[in-house]
Amino acid sequence: MGPENGEGFSHLKAMMQRHKIPTVFLEKQEFSQHIPNVNLTDGNGALIDNHAGVLYVDRALRAVQRVFQSSGGVIKDGEKVIDITPGAVVTVTTVITAGPWFLSGQVVKISVCYWKEKIPGTYSVGQRFPCFIEMEPEEGEYDIYGLPSNEYPGLMKVTLLHGNNRHSHTEPDERDKQTDRGNIDILVRYVTRCLPGLVPVPAVVESCMYMVTPDRNFVLDSHSTYGNTIIGAGFSGHGFKFGPIIGKLLSQLAMGQVPSYDLSPFRIQHFQSCQIVTLNPRAYNYIHLI
Repeated sequence: MGPENGEGFSHLKAMMQRHKIPTVFLEKQEFSQHIPNVNLTDGNGALIDNHAGVLYVDRALRAVQRVFQSSGGVIKDGEKVIDITPGAVVTVTTVITAGPWFLSGQVVKISVCYWKEKIPGTYSVGQRFPCFIEMEPEEGEYDIYGLPSNEYPGLMKVTLLHGNNRHSHTEPDERDKQTDRGNIDILVRYVTRCLPGLVPVPAVVESCMYMVTPDRNFVLDSHSTYGNTIIGAGFSGHGFKFGPIIGKLLSQLAMGQVPSYDLSPFRIQHFQSCQIVTLNPRAYNYIHLI
């Protein structure tokens, strides 16, 4: 959803048409007939992708883990990183897929909010309520997205796509502290205006953190000094859905194979302002070593 003549909305519409993604464009009157309980802003339109949906994270991870184990892989959960000492080890390749604090740059902290339905099921998966992104909302400069009630029964997820970066800095041990209500106040105004079937006070607030690269592209590359260390980082809040193909590409780099796709946009050198930070184990409480 977004301003019909807005640059971002027009670009998205043209891109979906160029790649022949089946979509339906709805103006405000048509939108209200198809998707009730949402107030579409005057002058806005909606692009409907009938092939979109909700990805169940736990099921997706279990499926990938089963494939990994069937190929002889061993999974060790909860293994805390105590120390990292780079060296000229040539018989072992390490793939580090780190979250925030791995690259020097901007760590974004988002307040993820869940809102109670006034009538249970109004915005649920069972009612086929869609996932959505509201581009250029009246309430602020950042896009807002929502998922139907499912993760928490009776609660719909509505939150900012990137949030107020001025208040994003934090430390690993303080990630769950709620120190700024600016983002939440924006969402309260949005829910009040656009989603009348929700109670306009968040029932649950959680913290989501990620590293944002200058152009929001990933970093998929080998370390410039230690070539047997492969890095996957800087996923900028939209990496999970690319998990299978990212895993394939990182494994190809680890095995010295030619990657299936051109990785030049994802090389470390592409981000002149980004550097690998000192390998501090304290920042690795929230990463995975593969």
